[in-house]
Amino acid sequence: MITFRKIVIDRKSRKPKYRQIVDSIIDGIATGSIVIDEQLPSINMFSEEFLLSRDTVEKAYKILKERKIITSVRGKGYFVSRTQLISKINVLFLTNKMSAYKMKIYNSFINSLGSDVHTDLFIYHCNESLFLNLLDKSQGAYDYYLVMPHFKSDQLKHKSFSESIINKLNDIPKKKLIIMDNNKIALKGDYSEVYQDFENDIYNALNDGIDKIKKYKKLLLVYPEKIEYPYPKRIVFGFRKFCAENNLDFEILNEIYDDMILKKGDLYITIEETDLVNLVHQVREDHMSIGEDIGIISYNDTPLKELLGITVISTDFENMGKSAAQLILESKVSKIKNPFNLIDRNSM
Repeated sequence: MITFRKIVIDRKSRKPKYRQIVDSIIDGIATGSIVIDEQLPSINMFSEEFLLSRDTVEKAYKILKERKIITSVRGKGYFVSRTQLISKINVLFLTNKMSAYKMKIYNSFINSLGSDVHTDLFIYHCNESLFLNLLDKSQGAYDYYLVMPHFKSDQLKHKSFSESIINKLNDIPKKKLIIMDNNKIALKGDYSEVYQDFENDIYNALNDGIDKIKKYKKLLLVYPEKIEYPYPKRIVFGFRKFCAENNLDFEILNEIYDDMILKKGDLYITIEETDLVNLVHQVREDHMSIGEDIGIISYNDTPLKELLGITVISTDFENMGKSAAQLILESKVSKIKNPFNLIDRNSM
């Protein structure tokens, strides 16, 4: 059994006692003084030795179990289940969905941090209840919380926050919080952000391509209104502003329909991959040429779009991951606007 001399509790420290228990056991594993299958003291023994409440010890053991550092055996007690070096920095990465570009952010983040940081990835599928539940379970267990706040209403429309979300995020110490991607959320205190400006990003990117865009007769934005993973409405606002200021004829569609009426001189801006695929298929079926008869711009770059020569307007996902990692590595609190650009290829 782990001896109490391996556990350090500093009563003068402002760090919560349950957190001290967690960190002390992790440090012991990292230094090799605590090994796999070693038994921990029971909750009663621990609380009596250090004059702590049972709830305090129970909370520490729960965190260690959730991070799979210890395991419980019915009738026998708690045992160490991990002995590999556990990093001093532990990160919770909360994303609303797992897509090609969200994976690019995550992989860039992981690669930039190196091996000294442990990251747990959770996907909450734009579901507010699941998001709140995940934060409840992880409260106090991580050194940093990276959150991409994209949620859906009961009508399957995008929303950035609710009162419950705000309250839960405000419970996280601000130096530990990094809001990523969507910063349309008002929190107390000074915290970090690496974000997109959805309205002005599309507006500025389209203005960069105005010389080509103004040659088209009509612009059509395909913005899905009600989907499982909705997009910020600010994309539509930025598109409308661009068209109005440049006196361009435009239309906003919910999807690319199977019997879409295609006309030469139309420029489509698609967001969903399925709409892009359906559009390309119909253009080919109608024996039209992409980039000549019909223009296509897609939202968010992927390797496949690059391979197919599709013009995109996109944030730099790799840079977003690197920027977030740098904030952690340098222990900085900062607000960073992520680059967003028009990448002109053969489809416009």
